[in-house]
Amino acid sequence: MMQKLDVEAVRTGDRIALARTISEVENQTREGRLALSGLVSHTGKAHLVGITGSPGTGKSTLVSQLAKEFRNPPPAFTPQKVGILAVDPTSPFSGGAVLGDRVRMRDLAGDEGIFIRSMASRGALGGLSAATAAAAEVLDAAGYGVILIETVGAGQDDVEIVRLAHTTIVVEAPDLGDEVQAIKAGILEIADILVLNKADLPGVARAERALRSALELADATRPFTENSGHHRDQVKTSRIMQKGWRPPLIKTIATSGQGTAELYQAIMAHKQHLMDDKLWDDKNAARLTNELEHHLRENLYGNWQKGIDPDTYQRVLKSVLSHRLSPQQAALDLLKQPK
Repeated sequence: MMQKLDVEAVRTGDRIALARTISEVENQTREGRLALSGLVSHTGKAHLVGITGSPGTGKSTLVSQLAKEFRNPPPAFTPQKVGILAVDPTSPFSGGAVLGDRVRMRDLAGDEGIFIRSMASRGALGGLSAATAAAAEVLDAAGYGVILIETVGAGQDDVEIVRLAHTTIVVEAPDLGDEVQAIKAGILEIADILVLNKADLPGVARAERALRSALELADATRPFTENSGHHRDQVKTSRIMQKGWRPPLIKTIATSGQGTAELYQAIMAHKQHLMDDKLWDDKNAARLTNELEHHLRENLYGNWQKGIDPDTYQRVLKSVLSHRLSPQQAALDLLKQPK
């Protein structure tokens, strides 16, 4: 049996204790849950910044450059410890993260003020999992002032990041067709800041025009007359937090660092906007409510699964597979089964 995790060591910045705790949290062990309980009173201070967008837009390189900006900011700002949660696709063999982003961020190695963790998406919507939110809480308690969360980049499903991050950055690139797909998917509606990366490539002017038009359209279509369902709720949450904020479009060349200083300024301006308009606490409340409801659903299903007779479940499942019973009615029947 594993020894109790050292919560105080996590709080004082012990990197080994921090890594062990995140591992236990990610694996949803009892030790991880106890550690979170011991750390929760020290959370709620970090600025969570989500970076999403399609694969190939240069998100990882941009995150690396942003980390450097937060570590060495302009004179008017204070350097901060930076946590990076790079949510990688789940390996089909091990079930763990593929670790691609950590390989691409090797230039950050050696800075004790930066902690990088690759996390498996585990098939979760938008590439995010409950473990990502929990890992962010651990980093928050450990004194990391900003936590950069890079998602897998899976199109419309990436709107899930808006439920977790205070500031959501959507990254696009020219000549990938992404700007058109982003408009169709509605993903630009979640952007607090829109980045057009790889601005040295051909087609950047056309992409910029398309994205600016999309931003204007997103403003014009509020309040949500066409969206519906889960996606609508996420976008609505984002727009509530954006009251009085017009998302800027920033062009960057992440490989050279061009534009990342301007992006850093925009992130800090958005944080100030949240604080000034008293939206920071609202955003934290929305995030924690979402986490609570997620764990309630997960535990309720787990408890039901433990209590249902396996033979009964298989009998009802066969009725569904043979088209004698609809999945909807089957679910209702199973929930009515005696324990």
